[in-house]
Amino acid sequence: MSLLVDIHKNLGDFQLDVSFEADEKVVGLLGASGSGKSLTLRCIAGVETPDRGRIVLDGVTLFDSEKRVNLPPQKRQIGYMFQSYSLFPNMTVQQNILCGMRRVGKKERPALLRRIMENMQLTGLEAHYPHQLSGGQQQRVALARIMVGDPKLLLLDEPFSALDTHLRGQMQIYMQQVLKSFDKNVLLVTHSRTEAYHFAGKIVLVDGGRVLAYRGTQELFDDPGTRQAARITGCKNIVDAQKAGEYEVEIPQWGLRLTTAQPVRDGLCAVAIRAHHFRPDVRENRLPIQIMGEMEEPFETIVQFRYPRQAEQTPDIWWRFAKEGCADTHPGALGVNPAHVLPLYQ
Repeated sequence: MSLLVDIHKNLGDFQLDVSFEADEKVVGLLGASGSGKSLTLRCIAGVETPDRGRIVLDGVTLFDSEKRVNLPPQKRQIGYMFQSYSLFPNMTVQQNILCGMRRVGKKERPALLRRIMENMQLTGLEAHYPHQLSGGQQQRVALARIMVGDPKLLLLDEPFSALDTHLRGQMQIYMQQVLKSFDKNVLLVTHSRTEAYHFAGKIVLVDGGRVLAYRGTQELFDDPGTRQAARITGCKNIVDAQKAGEYEVEIPQWGLRLTTAQPVRDGLCAVAIRAHHFRPDVRENRLPIQIMGEMEEPFETIVQFRYPRQAEQTPDIWWRFAKEGCADTHPGALGVNPAHVLPLYQ
């Protein structure tokens, strides 16, 4: 299965210009709210029409502005789960799921209904209405309604945003199990870097209607490459920097130089260091620090610190560590492995 998306849409004060080819089973569209992620999904589903471009699913052209092809949503064989799940409030669980069986013969429907109810852990809820269900149950009904239609592509738009924290964790594990049994492509829209990391083999990083990067998930988090990519993937410490050598960067705002593991190219503009990569037991790039503040979370501690020669107007630096993973919570110095000093070029 493959999905090619190359579309442009002009909304006046917002321009969507997105191009990528989904060559992983689960591809995440990661970006802030308003970046164009959900709009991209709506264009793929046929709910919105791009001004120009192409959308091709498994060799079938869904949209082509030059050839004037624009298949209606019901002919695209795409399963689209909205943030709100969009269940019919006046229908029972069973009736909602049966709505997804338009392509299934009437004789086959009872057996398929029983099987999907069992697979989605909904048995016994057939006569319940959406308002009688928990958020997790509503999500499973929405998934069941999509799956019985045997879609060629599954679109998930912020699937966990309507759930509380505890239920979100449970449903993420359950969703991983469901997706393992789904042998087609999946596009997952999320603003959560954690969700993208958990689910996606590759990530399309979207910002301001454009694709900043399209790379393997682990590769993107290990080496974001640009300021905005580092910011969207959750890096707290991004600072202007200059090339000082083949494996060395100068950081004037911090008043220091750091060694890198990867060669520093011309055009360097900044470096990023993730908060959990500062360590009191690392000898490389080890320098004295002054702790400015501390905040405890249930299982982690967040510390803000400064270097002795750090410019006064610059923000404090973030250090995050597991409570049980650091014996000295107020060290006199911290180090950073050169592999964790990430050069940025835009």
